[in-house]
Amino acid sequence: QVQFVESGGGLVQPGGSLRLSCAGSGFTLDYYAIGWFRQAPGKEREGVSCISPSDGSTYYADSVKGRFTFSRDNAKNTVYLQMNSLKPEDTAVYYCAVAGYVCPKGPNEYDYWGQGTQVTVSS
Repeated sequence: QVQFVESGGGLVQPGGSLRLSCAGSGFTLDYYAIGWFRQAPGKEREGVSCISPSDGSTYYADSVKGRFTFSRDNAKNTVYLQMNSLKPEDTAVYYCAVAGYVCPKGPNEYDYWGQGTQVTVSS
């Protein structure tokens, strides 16, 4: 019954943009910390961004600061990751994830995950 469905991935050239979305059902996203992660082939899962309802803060990995923007639409129970100025090293499967009321330190501390969506940045 509880679902967290991702969409928006695809193939884009370097310098291009994509917007990922995660839509929740069966729970209210506004009450939880929501994170974005990515995992490239053969690599560990990497934290990209997180928004914390406890203080309203949004956090970004250094590698994406100034290029990615995390937002939420509470009326639609949906979160978005706007990705601009994409680089080949951004290629990965991207996941949204749900935690408690603060942003956890690592992916193992998140409770629920979307199914993932592939982002490929290539010429």
